[in-house]
Amino acid sequence: MSIEGALAANRFGLGAKPGEIEGASKNPKAWLLNQLLEDDSGARFSGLPRTPDLVAALVKRQQAGQAKDPQAVKDFLMQTRQLYLREMAARFLEGFETAQPFRERLVYFWSNHFAVSISKPQCALFVGAFEREAIRPYVTGKFADMVLAVERHPAMQIYLDNAQSIGPDSMAGRRAGKGLNENLGREILELHTLGVDGGYTQADVIALAKLLTGWSIDRGPGPVARMINSAAAGAAYNGFRFYPARHEPGPKTLLHRTYPEGYEAGVRALTDLARHPATARHIATKLATHFTGDEPPKTSVDRLAAVFKNSDGDLMKVSQAIVEDPEAWRKEPAKVRSPVEYVTAALRLMGGERLSMLNEKGIGPIIQSARAMCELPFSASRPKGWPDEGAAWTGSDAVLERVEWANAASLRLGQQSDPLELAQTALGPLLTADTRTAISRAASPAQGLALLLASPEFQRR
Repeated sequence: MSIEGALAANRFGLGAKPGEIEGASKNPKAWLLNQLLEDDSGARFSGLPRTPDLVAALVKRQQAGQAKDPQAVKDFLMQTRQLYLREMAARFLEGFETAQPFRERLVYFWSNHFAVSISKPQCALFVGAFEREAIRPYVTGKFADMVLAVERHPAMQIYLDNAQSIGPDSMAGRRAGKGLNENLGREILELHTLGVDGGYTQADVIALAKLLTGWSIDRGPGPVARMINSAAAGAAYNGFRFYPARHEPGPKTLLHRTYPEGYEAGVRALTDLARHPATARHIATKLATHFTGDEPPKTSVDRLAAVFKNSDGDLMKVSQAIVEDPEAWRKEPAKVRSPVEYVTAALRLMGGERLSMLNEKGIGPIIQSARAMCELPFSASRPKGWPDEGAAWTGSDAVLERVEWANAASLRLGQQSDPLELAQTALGPLLTADTRTAISRAASPAQGLALLLASPEFQRR
């Protein structure tokens, strides 16, 4: 085992499975980069519904609500909850078992960057499909393509209210008296592309919001669609549809560049934002923070920003640059694991047949554990997503929850374990003498495992 192999499995991955540090130690950088060549997660998610089917179910529910059918609404909410549990079971199990933990970490990173949340009930129907269809296929592709997939996806359209945004001077706006919603335009500029210091103004927020009017979910045939779209139907894509009758007419000026009216102008605007130098800097800073530390070195940010800009946002090349960054290979622990990462690392270590019962029913305790530690997938309280700084996870209550979870999990899973062997499996050369001594003096295997899971080096990556 080498220190670099241990860092590859823990800092870049999701925590070491048995044998993983040894495998990574042979050539740590190649071990990581080979994971990006092909996505092997497809089988895990193959039985889950596609976005167009989910959109059709939502439209049907909305029509039932208009018909004042409370039982149909109740049934829909129950189905939504069951689907969320199925999605989370598949997502957690992929994290627990994947042989591509670096690729999976990138999926987690980008899903949080483009955060959507079940805090908006309708959004809960789509969050799993959002990650499967708008994030996973693009983690090694072009950033501009990911931006388009994300912003058109019904999860984002619903979460940030763009599905209801109507140009005030559009045909639908003049008829219905409804108007512009700026939420999606604002968050695209502030969070998804340029960053809060990216040089945009409130006028740019309004311009982008107008460019994206008419972007909504595909309501299909029927009276609702006819009512909001008296003109010919526009572009459609994976549950998304552009409705020309809702689109604000006339040219719009965004960041000193003028765009005509129409769907393609919105596509062009998002593509230009994805390629903007400020976007390169914003994304580089977030990635460096995620992999090198809460206050990333300027050299790391500069290097990643240059690769992003020079490659036209090629995320494969950006990911390669992360792996090649010397700052990411410092031995000292750089980051506190988030609750989801922490639980995932523990289950990857224990693994095996213990995971066989984690279907949509058995996943409940895992979800509740992450929630108790203050992180639940797709439930961040704001569009910024979950924080990526250690202070968010090191408060006294959060630390106490982790210790209690370590004790409970160890009593359930660690009675027959060899905690010193597990410590070596999980951490290799990163295991400190103090933690080794504490584990060796434990009164029972379960207590030894609890000490491992609560140790500073297991809590960090």
